[in-house]
Amino acid sequence: MFRRCFNDEIIEQLPKNNLYVKRILKDIKKGEIFPAIRKDRMDFYHKGGKLFTFDKDGFKTHIKYASVYKSKDDYVSESKIKSLGRITNFIDVYARIKENCAKYSGIESSGVSCLYSKYSYVASKSEVVVLDIEVSLESLNPDKNQDRIDILLLDKNKKRLIFCEAKHYSNKEIWSQKESSPEVVEQVQRYEKQISNKGVCILDEYSNYIDAVNRLFSINLPYPTKINQGVVLMVFGFDKDQLCGRLTELFKANMPKGLIYYAIGNVAGLKIENVFKKCAL
Repeated sequence: MFRRCFNDEIIEQLPKNNLYVKRILKDIKKGEIFPAIRKDRMDFYHKGGKLFTFDKDGFKTHIKYASVYKSKDDYVSESKIKSLGRITNFIDVYARIKENCAKYSGIESSGVSCLYSKYSYVASKSEVVVLDIEVSLESLNPDKNQDRIDILLLDKNKKRLIFCEAKHYSNKEIWSQKESSPEVVEQVQRYEKQISNKGVCILDEYSNYIDAVNRLFSINLPYPTKINQGVVLMVFGFDKDQLCGRLTELFKANMPKGLIYYAIGNVAGLKIENVFKKCAL
């Protein structure tokens, strides 16, 4: 079952944790880290990667991010490797863990990070904010375990949720193969069926989500009352020539009627309100 709950015990533990107080919370307020609630845990994203997870057992990070040594030098000789100090806590090497996290991010995850860094529900004053990312729903297709939608937006004025799927221009899934539709069309339509079938549950769980983050971050997000049935396909990472050429001739021309898409070359310059203008009210 799709869940977005964070029990009272964890809500009480998190603000008392030194790593959270001394490092993470400051970056959340600057938009450098995006906090997202899952079932009985919170994930913290940075530059397209999951930097930390916090649950009843405290903070965790991937071993590839934590594989750092305490050293003042960028280079070290083989003879000195044994003398390097190993990390004993996350606070001392926090900056290095962030650097490693950013290095492993893919091109689409990095693009999504431009949005949640600029329009985080905690840090942004915009009326439209990024509420969640990497939203995983149990698949309706027996051949798939999960459907994962990239971005969830909240329009605070209209109390409305909109899901978005982000694709880089280089992703082969957005291009048609001969007479068939692009693979992404079936993907978006599958997501829209998920929303249609699970809309009530999604609204309930994001009310729980908002209740928890309002308490944690002393903000005042409204509870959502409706979901846009259409999923926005967001394509980014192209130049002017590609926009006038391949994107117009092979992408836009092959999009089925009713599919909502938004194309922008440089995702860092996106005005998130424009995405909502693409959607039927």
